Amino acid sequence: MISKTMQDAINEQINKELFSSYLYLSMAAHFENKNLAGFANWLRVQAREEREHAMKFYDHLLERGGRVLLKAIDAPATGWKSNLEAFKEVQAHEGKVTASINSLYELSLKEKDYPAQVLLQWFITEQVEEEKNAAGIVSQLEMIEAHGTAALMLDHQLGKRSGE
Repeated sequence: MISKTMQDAINEQINKELFSSYLYLSMAAHFENKNLAGFANWLRVQAREEREHAMKFYDHLLERGGRVLLKAIDAPATGWKSNLEAFKEVQAHEGKVTASINSLYELSLKEKDYPAQVLLQWFITEQVEEEKNAAGIVSQLEMIEAHGTAALMLDHQLGKRSGE
């Protein structure tokens, strides 16, 4: 059985993962409105991944006899001044998620919660990929910021992401 401390912390992480999904869906809508379907596609795939992450935590709690307590999800921003600004927010947000996962892992060590440690190892590895992907897009956007037409090439590339 999972401790109440771990249960509460994982429930909080579920909320953070669902907020991440909301944020990325909001960004996808923003890019759809700008006719940048590739950017929107990349963010839709990201939103789906975040929901899947929430469900990994959700299932973990249930499998261990814990109780899932869903809380209200904060509303995300709905507009960004530039493509670069949006993806800098993605990058910063993924950094916050990494910090949250790391704190949860530290708690699992303190609680001697070995099943949670196994689960969290997957998330730690996943966050390395998430941060790398966000940083790569920010880097590309910084290189092409002065040339708006180059964003169309990146939009085409991002549109190829399938999420599988």
